[in-house]
Amino acid sequence: MLNLAARAGVRYSMENPYVYIQANATGNLDLLEEARLQGAGEFVLASTSSLNSGQAMLFWESLPVASRISPSATTENAAESIACTYHHLCGIDVSVAMCFAVYGPAGRSGMSYLRFIHAIETGTPVVVCGDGERSRDFTFVDDIARGGAVLAAKRLGYGIVNLGGGIRPFSIGHVVRSLEVMLGKSAVVDCQGAHVADMKSTWANATNAKALLGWEPTVGLEEGLQRCVDWYRGNRSWLQKLPGVCGAV
Repeated sequence: MLNLAARAGVRYSMENPYVYIQANATGNLDLLEEARLQGAGEFVLASTSSLNSGQAMLFWESLPVASRISPSATTENAAESIACTYHHLCGIDVSVAMCFAVYGPAGRSGMSYLRFIHAIETGTPVVVCGDGERSRDFTFVDDIARGGAVLAAKRLGYGIVNLGGGIRPFSIGHVVRSLEVMLGKSAVVDCQGAHVADMKSTWANATNAKALLGWEPTVGLEEGLQRCVDWYRGNRSWLQKLPGVCGAV
C-alpha cells in the first residue's frame, strides 16, 4: 500500500493546522489500519525533509527529529511514528521515503518555481522570501515517483531513505537566474522577509537509497526547470484560472 497523499506546504499549515492533522496524521492512521485489516504486508509512506530542520548538513536518515518548526513537519513526524508502531505491532513492512524539494510540471499552483516562471514571463515582480540565498536540494518529480512509489516497495523491515538531488543545494537566486535564461527575459525581483517556518537549506545524503533501493536521481536542475517552463507554456490558458500561479484569488 502506498501513501503519497500528505497535505504539503509549510505556510498554509500555520493558517489551517487542522487540515494537516486530518490528512497527514489521521489519514495515515486510516490507511495503516486498513492495511492491517486487509493483511497488506508492505506500506510506503512519503515524508518530508522539513523534519531535518536545524540539523547540520548533509541530512542523514539517522538524524534525530530535533525541531518541528511547522504543523506540516509535526504532522509528518506523527505519520512516521504511527507507521513505526504498526510495523512493530502488526509486522507491516514500512518504507519511509524522505522527499527533498520536489518540483516538476503540474506541481501545486502556489509552488515557487511556477510562480517565478509566470512572473518572469509576464514581467511582474518575482517575490523572493529572504535574500535569495536560501537553498534546496531540488529533486525532480519523476525521480521521486520512481524511488518513492516503485523502488521503495522493496521490503526493508522498517526503513527511512532520503530521496534527494544529492549533488548540492541550489539557491533560490540560482533558480531565478536559470529561469531568466530559459525564458529569455529579466526578472524583477522583490525580496521580502523570510518566514519563521522556512528552512534555510536542505541537502540529502542519498547513499542509503542507492545501497538499499538502487536509486539515484537522473534529472538535473537545469533540465528539470526547462521541462517546467515547457509545461507552463503549453498549459498557460488554463493555468491563468488557478490561484497562486497567475495572480488569481
